[in-house]
Amino acid sequence: MTEVKKKKNKVMLSAFSIILILIFALGVLSYILPIAQFNGDTIIDGSGVVRAKISDILMSPILGFENAIDVCIFVIILGGFLAIVTKTGALETGIKVLVQKLKGRETILIPILMFIFSLGGTTYGMLEETVGFYALLAATMVAARMDTLVGASVVLLGAGSGVLGSTINPFAVGAAVSALPEGVTVNQGIIIGLGAILWLTTLGISIFFVMRYAKKVQKEKGSTFLSLQEQKAMEQAYGKKEKEEKVKLTKKQKLTLIIFALTFIVMIIGFIPWGEFGITIFDKFTGWLTGTPLGSWYFYEAALWFLISSIIIAIINSYKEHEFVETFINGTKDMMSVVLIIAIARGASVLLQTTHLDNYIIYNASNILKDVPAIIFTPLNYLLHVVLSILVPSSSGLATLSTPIMGPLAVNVGYSLETTIMTFVAANGLVNLITPTCGAIMGGLTLAKVEYTTWFKWAFKVVLTIALVNILILTAAMIIL
Repeated sequence: MTEVKKKKNKVMLSAFSIILILIFALGVLSYILPIAQFNGDTIIDGSGVVRAKISDILMSPILGFENAIDVCIFVIILGGFLAIVTKTGALETGIKVLVQKLKGRETILIPILMFIFSLGGTTYGMLEETVGFYALLAATMVAARMDTLVGASVVLLGAGSGVLGSTINPFAVGAAVSALPEGVTVNQGIIIGLGAILWLTTLGISIFFVMRYAKKVQKEKGSTFLSLQEQKAMEQAYGKKEKEEKVKLTKKQKLTLIIFALTFIVMIIGFIPWGEFGITIFDKFTGWLTGTPLGSWYFYEAALWFLISSIIIAIINSYKEHEFVETFINGTKDMMSVVLIIAIARGASVLLQTTHLDNYIIYNASNILKDVPAIIFTPLNYLLHVVLSILVPSSSGLATLSTPIMGPLAVNVGYSLETTIMTFVAANGLVNLITPTCGAIMGGLTLAKVEYTTWFKWAFKVVLTIALVNILILTAAMIIL
């Protein structure tokens, strides 16, 4: 019998504290950097920053709610939906049936699910939409004798690999291309090819690390990376031990799972911007439910869709009105910690815009990069966008800020514009695997009962490996193209 390794029950900083410390650090930084100069009412780009007032710092987490209200509403409704589904017992029983069928081969789920999540990432930037999968995958992996860190890794590294290697993602590649000044054109074929290489290499690295860790935990429970505190939380949420017996899904549970799966499938179809690819089939007949056709959905439409699915599942399972309302409200309560984290994380972005710190960094860094050779330009550009992505995790937001400056700069010095765009995309995708300013990460980890500090320590080697491979690929592309 293997000896279980002793783990110290360390008290770690919460996600809330980490984000608030970062916000205050940004406020302090605004007093260290030069003060911005103005031309009338307009700030001179790169001249300096606007010093944050005490009120700016204190208000930024509150204003984060306003900035992230659509995601917050979606997560609240998602909580109610998951509570209704959980009450039916369909998910728990379905997971047990799946694990029974895969007895001894449970780890095969990891590469399959990670590839599916990565498809969503590379095509439409699936990241915040994955929040609902964390609890489901955590339960599945615990039932398969692994832990919640494996479940979180499957979702985050799977979808994140696709986002990092975006091929046709309109919120990263599309936003960057559209932000280029008039007359600056790109070769979309090169972008798609380079994106595919980054996507598949990153996915391969991620699968290797997750599979290795999952097999280790299955073989020896004491090898889990989770603290004692996290292990207790995992056991309470997902590790209820019962006698091992054959289980079967009832007809109502099967129908519930079909609706559950369709809910997520329709949401994914709704988020993919089909019009960007010349597909207009959904435009004429799918707007009647939300007022917006599939392909133009965002979080408000998705929230309505999940609410409707909750009602349908309640009807299938013959729940009374008060029973449905009580269960749904209790589910929304469970999501409040996730909502708070997402909103506070957005507060960092609010403060950056208030102080113009993001603008200051990109303009001054571009002046340095214009004089370096191609073999140095790409690694430095990558590192620049890693720093910027910590401050501005939104791919479309950073594209709007960075590409109008870095795109023409690359063209003027004779470097590959396509590689420059993919350098921004890859760096932004890398940071969104680990940054505390990304609400989807912090919210998802909270659902999976994994502390951010634990995730950072475990994922650091993975992210560092991915970064080194990304830089090699992008530097080679810059030299060749």
